[in-house]
Amino acid sequence: MFSRAGEEIAKPAGQTLARWLALEEVADGPATVAQMARALGLARQSVQRVTDLLERDRLIEYSTNPEHQRAQLVRLTPDGRRAMYSIREAQRTWADAIGAEVGEAELRQAGATVNRLLEVLAQHLSRGRGRR
Repeated sequence: MFSRAGEEIAKPAGQTLARWLALEEVADGPATVAQMARALGLARQSVQRVTDLLERDRLIEYSTNPEHQRAQLVRLTPDGRRAMYSIREAQRTWADAIGAEVGEAELRQAGATVNRLLEVLAQHLSRGRGRR
């Protein structure tokens, strides 16, 4: 359901959810494809495919990484910044509409529940109990 909403939010900017996520990873500063993949919890190869498409469409550019000869940095171009602005505006409008329907009290309770769930999951994973 959230993926479908993400696709709908990104669509007016001519993007997909995968492309939006990649753009978001470098919106506040450059990163390598490997860093982006780790942050997203995805395979480096899948993020590389998306960034190559974004470069083809001139939304990102690769640049020299002074800390690593082979791992280039990914950064937004002006067109990429415009796409991110458009997506963020659409996301803000969507979130405001959903929030107005659900209401502040329910959103706060849902947030608290999700935070607690994440804490418990992290504890289980740190103890090696994530597998069964």
